[in-house]
Amino acid sequence: MAGPLHGIRVLDLSRVLAGPWCTQILADLGADVIKIERPGTGDDTRHWGPPWLKNKEGEETHEAAYYLSTNRGKHSLTVDISQTEGRALIHELAALSDIFVENFKTGDLAKKGLAYEQIKATKADIIYCSITGFGQNGPMAGHAGYDYLIQAMGGLMSITGAADGEAGGGPQRVGVAVGDLTTGMYSVIAIQAALHHRNMTGQGQHIDMALLDSQVSWLVNQASNYFVSGECPQRSGAQHPNLTPYQPFPTKDGHVIIAIGNDGQFQRFCEAADCLYLAVDARYGTNPDRNANRSSLIPEMEKITATRSSRQWIRTLQKVAVPCGPINTIEQVFDDPQVQHRGMKIEMEHPLSGKVAGVANPIKFSETAIEYGKAPPLLGEDTNRVLEEILGKSESEIQSLREKKII
Repeated sequence: MAGPLHGIRVLDLSRVLAGPWCTQILADLGADVIKIERPGTGDDTRHWGPPWLKNKEGEETHEAAYYLSTNRGKHSLTVDISQTEGRALIHELAALSDIFVENFKTGDLAKKGLAYEQIKATKADIIYCSITGFGQNGPMAGHAGYDYLIQAMGGLMSITGAADGEAGGGPQRVGVAVGDLTTGMYSVIAIQAALHHRNMTGQGQHIDMALLDSQVSWLVNQASNYFVSGECPQRSGAQHPNLTPYQPFPTKDGHVIIAIGNDGQFQRFCEAADCLYLAVDARYGTNPDRNANRSSLIPEMEKITATRSSRQWIRTLQKVAVPCGPINTIEQVFDDPQVQHRGMKIEMEHPLSGKVAGVANPIKFSETAIEYGKAPPLLGEDTNRVLEEILGKSESEIQSLREKKII
């Protein structure tokens, strides 16, 4: 089966993470993605190692694991867009594309004749998605934005980590670049909505995506807590600001997460844990009560959970529909039977290593496929094919472009 975006062509002038994450999802959904890279160097993340992919002989290559995580399903075409003929190639490809994705700093592509209005003059109904740190307007529009900075400016680091004054307290970043990743996903949503709009009206449009906007939108309940109460949320470590008990608990051999989301689950926990005295205590009868009396409830629960192993608690609580689970390492994640059953690790054929592993797209369609037909490409591996098959360039024309170092 072909993916649902089969027949859609994406011209990808993005690099690093937010843009490539967007275009990898589009490729997974069946779109034909042409990744434009700088001759000789390519996407910055190709050099963000170690670790490096190993070849069939077990030797390290120059393919960084970071690059491999966000570029499957794409065709790599090297073009020097600083040269006039290179920019002309981009316009030729744009004329045959549906979507244009770029994450250059605001204003940079306009200087090269590749901004939205300039590409629109070539392809009137193009869907052009710009991904930047701060958007196309506003006092910081011209500034570069990196995920770490965005996590800080967007409020995430103010609510992540142990509370100030506690051991290990202070600002903490999330362990993956969530500002980039959420912006990439929002961009996919926007592009698909714009495709529907184009199908209905024939009109393309410019999509303006900002990492800061996406991070602010991701504050969800914490922002609402602030709007409603007028009190600024603080770091609360492993505890949830609105639910109790909803956090890690010590066991005989480690920790488990117990995530109780309603009063019925708390009652069932107390029954399974032989601590009904907590269930009938007026201080803990409802979630608001438990939130107000967290400081007395949690130590009592910790004494109880420390009496059994993690496996015992998981089995016991899952039987009575109380959410409970392990705190897995990444190795344990991919050994988990549920993760394996859902096919969340994939392997693709790779010209250097034979096979390369990756994390699957989480979308499961009933009628269409997610496509994993092409491993993350080597730098420029598709240059000749794209120029010949899509643009109809002759061997002599391609050779001329190479001699001029356009490609």
